[in-house]
Amino acid sequence: MKLMTTVQTVERLRQLFGDQLHVNEPLARHTTARVGGAAELFLTVTTSEELLTAVEVAYNAGLSYFVLGGGSNILIADSGISGLVILNRARRVSFRHSGAGVVCTVETGANLSALARQCISKGLGGLEWAIGIPGTVGGAVVGNAGAHGADIDGMFLAATIWEPGRGVFVYNREDMKYGYRDSVLKRDQFVGQARRVVLSAELQLMPEAVDVLSARAEGFNAHRKERQPGGASTGSMFKNPENYYAGYLIDTAGLKGFRVGDAVISEKHANFFINAGEATAEDVRSLIAEAWNSVREQFGIEMDLEVELVGDWDFE
Repeated sequence: MKLMTTVQTVERLRQLFGDQLHVNEPLARHTTARVGGAAELFLTVTTSEELLTAVEVAYNAGLSYFVLGGGSNILIADSGISGLVILNRARRVSFRHSGAGVVCTVETGANLSALARQCISKGLGGLEWAIGIPGTVGGAVVGNAGAHGADIDGMFLAATIWEPGRGVFVYNREDMKYGYRDSVLKRDQFVGQARRVVLSAELQLMPEAVDVLSARAEGFNAHRKERQPGGASTGSMFKNPENYYAGYLIDTAGLKGFRVGDAVISEKHANFFINAGEATAEDVRSLIAEAWNSVREQFGIEMDLEVELVGDWDFE
C-alpha cells in the first residue's frame, strides 16, 4: 500500500473534520504546566468515533500521532510535536445496573474530576478519590491514576481499545496488567511502537448515599488543596519509590525552592515543579535532572518519572 504524503493526509483530514484541524497550534495553552512548543497538526475530536477515524487515518498514512487529554502528567518539548496531535474531547457517559452495582461507560476525553462529581450526584460511589484530579478518563486508564489509597485498577472492568493495524478490541482488567501508576498501555511509550488508543472504558460503581459520598469527596479535596500547591505544573513529577515519598526525598535533598529560569520546585510539596511565569520545558527538564541526580547521590535511590516527556526532545 502506497502511503499518502503529508499534504494528502492534511487534505483527507480537512475533508473529514473541516475547521477542527489546525496547523502549528501552540500546545502550552493545552497543558497544565503551560509549557511546550507547537503541534505540527492539531485536531480536536468530540466523539470516540471521530477519535478512531483520526488515528486510523494518521496510522494508515504513516503519520505519527499523539492523543492529548487534560494536558497533565506530560511535559511537551519546546520544539513541539511533529505529526498529528489529537485533542480528545469525547465525553459521552452512560450508566447501567449490573447485579448489586452500576457500570459507568465513559468516553476517554471526559474529565475525571467532573465524572466523579456526576457519579456522586447520582449516588454512585467509587470515584470520590478523583475529585480535583485534572486529567481525563483516558489518561487515568493508561496511567492507572489514583489517590487516597484507591486507583483505576480497583474499579476497572473493561476498555475498548484501538490497536494500530489490527482494529478495535476489548481489554479486561487482566489484559491491562496494571501496576503502580502503570499499565500495558503506558509501556507503549518505551518500546517505540505506534500507540494503542483507548476509546472508552467501563468502571464499576456502587450505590451509596449522596451526602456520604459528598462528604468523603470534599474531605479528599480539602486534603489535596492543603498538601499540594496551586499554579501551573504537570502534577506529581516522580513516582513514589518503594517505601519512600518522592517529595520527601527531594525536600530532604535540599531542593525545595530550587529554580531554573521560571521553573521552581514547590516550597509546599517538593514533587511538584511549578511554572512561575515564562518557564520553558527545558527549564523544567533541568529541574528533573537536578532532583534525580541529587536524590541518587544522597540516598542511592533512582526515581522513576510519573510524567511523560513528549515531543521532539534533543536527548544528546
